[in-house]
Amino acid sequence: MQIFRIQGGSSLNGEVKIDSAKNSALPILAASVMTEDPVTLLDVPDIEDVSNMIAILRGMGVSVTREGSAVTVRAKGDLSGELPPRLEKTLRASVFMVGPMLSRTRAFTFGYPGGCEIGLRPIDLHERGLRALGVVIDESGGRLRCDGRSMRGAEIHFDYPSVGATENIMMAAALLPGKTVIHNAAREPEIADLARFMNACGAKVSGAGRQTVTIQGVRKLRGVVFRPIADRIAAGTMLASAAITGGDLRVLNAPTCDMVAQTSKLRGMGCEITEGPNELRLKAPKRLKSFGQIQTQPHPGFPTDMQAPMFTLATVADGVSLLVETVFESRFQHARDLQAMGADVTIMDRVAVVRGVPKLHGARVKAHDLRSGAALAIAALAAEGETEIEQVSQIDRGYAALEVTLRGLGAKITREERG
Repeated sequence: MQIFRIQGGSSLNGEVKIDSAKNSALPILAASVMTEDPVTLLDVPDIEDVSNMIAILRGMGVSVTREGSAVTVRAKGDLSGELPPRLEKTLRASVFMVGPMLSRTRAFTFGYPGGCEIGLRPIDLHERGLRALGVVIDESGGRLRCDGRSMRGAEIHFDYPSVGATENIMMAAALLPGKTVIHNAAREPEIADLARFMNACGAKVSGAGRQTVTIQGVRKLRGVVFRPIADRIAAGTMLASAAITGGDLRVLNAPTCDMVAQTSKLRGMGCEITEGPNELRLKAPKRLKSFGQIQTQPHPGFPTDMQAPMFTLATVADGVSLLVETVFESRFQHARDLQAMGADVTIMDRVAVVRGVPKLHGARVKAHDLRSGAALAIAALAAEGETEIEQVSQIDRGYAALEVTLRGLGAKITREERG
C-alpha cells in the first residue's frame, strides 16, 4: 500500500499548468469508438481513471496508443459487444461505453459500474433515456443486455439534470435516424466539450451547455485531433492548496469562465485573485475568513467535486461555515479524518457545520474517495507536524503524481510504500 507523508507548514508558491479535464477526457475517449477513423486527444492527464478507461477500450478490441500526453484511439473493425466484467467495476465512467456502442452496433451488454463510494449514483436515468430511444433492456444475473435494433430519435425529459445520462444519450443518438431532443439536460462545461468533439467528428449537436440539447442523427463520423477543456476541479484544488498555506500561485491553462463559483468563494475568504487569458493568480491572506455557506448544485451552481477541498479550507477559516451537499448523499467521508486532525465539525445528514480553528495537527488518515483524498492532502499541507494519508490510489484516480506537483510548489511531501 502506498501512502503520502506530508510535513505541514510550507506555503505553496510558483506556477502550475492544468491538464485536460478528467470529466471531459473520459466520455470523449468513449465517444471515439463511434468512428473507425483514428482519434487523437491532446493533453490527456496520466491518471488512474484514464488508464482504466484505456484498459476497457483495449478489452473491447480497440487499439489505443499513448505518446506522452497524446492518446490515439483506433476503433476499426469488429468490437466486442460486451463491457469486460473484470474492468467495469474499476471505473464509474465505464457506463459511458453504452451510448457510443449502441450508436455504432445497436447491441451492448454491461454491468453496473464502479467508482468512488460517494452515494448510490443509480443509472436509472441512463436506462430511461435509452428505452425512450427504442432500446430493449433485459437484466439478468447482474448484467444489462441492450438490444438497439429499433433505435430512433426521440424526445427525452430528465427528472434530474444528470451529467452522465445527458452525455450517454447524446452519444447514443449521434448515429440514429431522426432527431433527439433532451429536455432538462445537464449544463456542465464538460457536456459542451463533448458536443464540441462530436461536432468536430461530423455529428450535429446543438444546445449543449443549455437545458435543451438537440441531436440530429448522421450516417457516419470521422476522425479528429482534439484537445479537451482544462480541468476546473484540478485548477480549484491547486488554488485551495495555495489558499490554505498562505501562498502565491499562478494556475496556467485555467478555465476561468467555468470557475466563477469557486473563485467568488475564495475571494470572499480574503484571497486576492487576478485573471489573465486562461490563467489565475491567487495571493492568500494570513488567515482565511469563513465563506458563510456553500450549497452544491448542478452547473452553474457550486460543483460537488469542490465541496471537500472547500470543507478543508473552512476548518481553519475565521468563523463558522455551512456546507450543504445536495448532489451525493455520502460525500462527507472526509469529515471524520479532518476531526482527527483537530477540526471542529458537526454533521447533520447532508449538512456540515464547520467552526474554524487556528491550526490543524498531523494525523494518520485515509483517502475514502478521490476528492476527499485531495481535501486531506490540502489539510496536511497546513497542519502542524506530520500527516500520513493512506489509500492514495484514490487520489491517483484524478490527480497525476500529485506529490510531484506539490513538491514543485514548495510542499514537503513524499510517496512511500507501506507493507
